[in-house]
Amino acid sequence: MSKNYVIGFPRIGEQRELKSVLESYWAHKVDFDAVKEVASELKKRHWFYQKDAGIEFISSNDFSLYDTVLDTSIMLGAIPKRFASLKDETLYFAMARGDKERVAMEMTKYFNTNYHYIVPELSTADNYKLNAAKILKEYKEAKALGITTKINLIGPITYLGLSKRIDGGDCYEFLHKILPIYEELLQEISKLDETITVQIEEPIFVKDINTALLSLIKPSYDRLANAAANINIIVTSYFESSHEATKVLCNTPIWGIGLDFISSDENLNSLELIQKSGKTLIAGVVDGRNIWKNDFSKTLALLERIAKTVDKEKIIISSSTSLLHVPFSLEYEEKMDANIKNWLSYAKEKLQELSLLSKLFFDGFEALDAQEQKEYQENINANKQRENSPLIHNEKVLHRVKNITKFERSGLYSERIKLQKSLLGYEDLATTTIGSFPQTQEVRSARSEYKKGLLSQKVYEDEMKNYIDTCVAFQEEVGLEVLVHGEPERNDMVEYFGEQLDGYGFSQNGWVQSYGSRCVKPPFIYGDISRPKPMTVDWISYAQSKTQKIMKAMLTGPVTILNWSFVRDDKSRAEVAQQIALAISDEVNDLQNAGIKIIQVDEAAFKEGYPLRKEKIASYEKWAVDAFRVSVSSAHEQTQIHTHMCYSDFNDIIKTIEAMDADVISIETARSGNKLLKIFKEVGYKQEIGPGIYDIHSPRIPSVAEMVEQIEKLLEVLPKEQLWINPDCGLKTRKWEEVKPSLLNMIEAVKIVREKQA
Repeated sequence: MSKNYVIGFPRIGEQRELKSVLESYWAHKVDFDAVKEVASELKKRHWFYQKDAGIEFISSNDFSLYDTVLDTSIMLGAIPKRFASLKDETLYFAMARGDKERVAMEMTKYFNTNYHYIVPELSTADNYKLNAAKILKEYKEAKALGITTKINLIGPITYLGLSKRIDGGDCYEFLHKILPIYEELLQEISKLDETITVQIEEPIFVKDINTALLSLIKPSYDRLANAAANINIIVTSYFESSHEATKVLCNTPIWGIGLDFISSDENLNSLELIQKSGKTLIAGVVDGRNIWKNDFSKTLALLERIAKTVDKEKIIISSSTSLLHVPFSLEYEEKMDANIKNWLSYAKEKLQELSLLSKLFFDGFEALDAQEQKEYQENINANKQRENSPLIHNEKVLHRVKNITKFERSGLYSERIKLQKSLLGYEDLATTTIGSFPQTQEVRSARSEYKKGLLSQKVYEDEMKNYIDTCVAFQEEVGLEVLVHGEPERNDMVEYFGEQLDGYGFSQNGWVQSYGSRCVKPPFIYGDISRPKPMTVDWISYAQSKTQKIMKAMLTGPVTILNWSFVRDDKSRAEVAQQIALAISDEVNDLQNAGIKIIQVDEAAFKEGYPLRKEKIASYEKWAVDAFRVSVSSAHEQTQIHTHMCYSDFNDIIKTIEAMDADVISIETARSGNKLLKIFKEVGYKQEIGPGIYDIHSPRIPSVAEMVEQIEKLLEVLPKEQLWINPDCGLKTRKWEEVKPSLLNMIEAVKIVREKQA
């Protein structure tokens, strides 16, 4: 007997096939039939990967052309009014990306991951209506291939928890409107087969739940579990403990409960409740968010601990989360150090781990065939070898962390900013960009060929310098005041630094979906971190030599490097962050000694790392702020430190941002107006702020009038002396034909507002 389960599978494709066809479709190079063809092939391939690995519970409806929360909005008919005239794929992609007439829906991080979802917009005027076509079609597609799937759904309570009301009301007030749609959907699903398993994902249950929200769970799941007699409903949560919600779910007629035992030991406290309820436990014991090879000995010990409380026949072994959050397969990692590769496990490898673990747990070692016994022994050996490897341990780094003496930069902000303004001489409403400029095909090709050894270092550097020249000339031409070098040499804001730090590993094909067609290739931290030599100084110095204007240097901060990497699991994140911070501090010092006057240390993922439970936040904030302050502790008072944060609601962390003590912070507010800025005014935030005035995640070009209006809204909240004007994020993913007119319009808008102010 073996019972195993995968919460969800990556969908972008092992060679990013979905990304390629989507971007070709958006560029009008192929029609939508080509997208459908690639999607169909990927779904088929992914189902068979799981079937061939011996996975019992395989998902359908975990595939999406952009985002599963957006898919749920389409399923419910939750279509914002501005998109009402559109249909089919035109409607779908306009909601995600916007078009010439319509602003895209807001996008934000999915809990504490680097995956972004499209935020549903709800209104009292909505008339919800079931659109089950995608869900039913995918089940039938798999069934035609001989694969019976479980059907994945985003749960109604989580869907509302991830939504926003355009009138500012409580989204949960709409539960009575969407619950009947879910019931109708389950009734349609029930017609597909004799018995069907439906996985309803409710990760909102792992957050701090108040009594009002808890009170919604039982009536909702009493109704859903009784919607169709032949459906086995599994309610699964992940990323943290869901103890309060699990207690309620145990008193509903659902069939099973899925819990994440990797993210939180506290889920062990729910085992007695589950046993008494007679529910099946989907035990998430294979890490769906990190890439380290499972330690079979530890996992089997955990499963035996679980089995002391829950009957073994009521346990199904599962991934802790969807495997969406890890790369596809180690198969394509041909250049990686063999020792390090042997410590890793991507999505396809995790399927094999699940299969072998379930045989070991349910049937014992004796039931394994010779090949499986060999795999088991290889797992034991790999984990021992990793634990003792000299690649991991660096005594010099450990000594330096233990003996840090400077934990923050010198001087009060109020004194620093006067000195900086005097020396730098920038105007109110100073204009800049966040850092990157479009990565053209020529730039990507040159970088790729250089890495493959097909281009000499001189030819490569000349190519990059030519592009820097172009970026500098363009910025001077349009009148930007603080320039950037454009980052042509950087593949990714974290991977670029990871490649230059000891203790960091990187992959050829370790792509993970971030949003839509956008993928990132996170590096991984396997050992103690140090910086052998300067990482950015030569490039920034070259760019500064090409202009009399201020050239802003771009670094990625320690917390973002940590949160956007796969982190070693044998050391605390706080200690790893301090190691990275010291490396960044060395880089800051080298940059300012090279004459660079403004240095941006991006903490785009600072909020992303926040624990989902309030009682754990203070500890995270302490070490995360400490790491940032150490990373800029080498900066002189006259060196202006900027930072950038992505997609955050700052209300609950404004004091933490103040404590970081950056001179200027830029934030993403373009999709949410000036509401995020109000908290800065309310608390009397003193530092300077660059709220993004246009959304770079949409291809649309905002007009001068729009930007003037946006700047004037900002001025309703904060004085001009405190404001910088910039796009809301880096321009790497956009095309020059979008970037040039957008920045020209931004500069013109600033001129108009300055004239009005004068």
